[in-house]
Amino acid sequence: MEITVQTYYRWRQKYGGMQPAMAKQLKALQKENSRLKKVVVDQVLDMEILREAAQGNW
Repeated sequence: MEITVQTYYRWRQKYGGMQPAMAKQLKALQKENSRLKKVVVDQVLDMEILREAAQGNW
């Protein structure tokens, strides 16, 4: 497996002192954070649609 030196150092900086369990937990938290951001975006869009409908701008 070949990776670039830049990738190696980026991984080392990000995961250098972590135990495997901590890295798994970090990935799980990142995945959950991404999912929650999508939920917030959907809610904001729904609120904007309702606001425009209430104002009669549709």
